[in-house]
Amino acid sequence: MEALLVRVKSNLILTHNEDDDLLLGFIAAATSYAESYQKKADGYYGENPMHPTTEQAVIMLSSHFYESRDGSTGGFFADKVEASQQVWQVVNMLLRLNREVVI
Repeated sequence: MEALLVRVKSNLILTHNEDDDLLLGFIAAATSYAESYQKKADGYYGENPMHPTTEQAVIMLSSHFYESRDGSTGGFFADKVEASQQVWQVVNMLLRLNREVVI
């Protein structure tokens, strides 16, 4: 999960470590969502590699959780009401691409 933490922080342009525990929680939640959405067993990605598109979905969802942790829609689409819905649509599309893929 450390490699994902580095990628999520890079995606968020974070250079400090103060929120690492918070981010790890968001990464765990996003990974659990990916496993559930793809009908994989709990902990599957703890023991198996992620396909790059699944990893991108986890990075995007973790970043979204971080940017909207106060209940608002943060980040680039902050002024757009449908932003949260768009994030979920893209994440779900990426996860659908690898629902049946085994690496």
